[in-house]
Amino acid sequence: MYGFQEITADQLKALTEQGDAFTLIDVRSPGEVARGVIDGARHLPLHLLPMSLQHMDKSQPVVFYCLSGGRSAQAAAFAAAQGFGQVLNLRGGISAWANLGFPIVQLSGQ
Repeated sequence: MYGFQEITADQLKALTEQGDAFTLIDVRSPGEVARGVIDGARHLPLHLLPMSLQHMDKSQPVVFYCLSGGRSAQAAAFAAAQGFGQVLNLRGGISAWANLGFPIVQLSGQ
């Protein structure tokens, strides 16, 4: 319906462990990201997404997440509308990830 699919924290964990190529994008604010990210994530605040998507590989799967899944759903819908093939939104955001006890790391360069 929105051009993207939902992925659970368990599914994302399995995806990261499989070693498949995909892009993980954290669309939260810099202040939120300073508290930690999912390992391998690239920080791209939601408001900068329209200017940054043109520099991303549309053929590679992309997973968006935020705190609870709302902002990342907006990002996922936008990316799908821009022609990205496989777009996923982390249901429940980083909160769902952390609630399952999965690791949160500091973003490189922070």
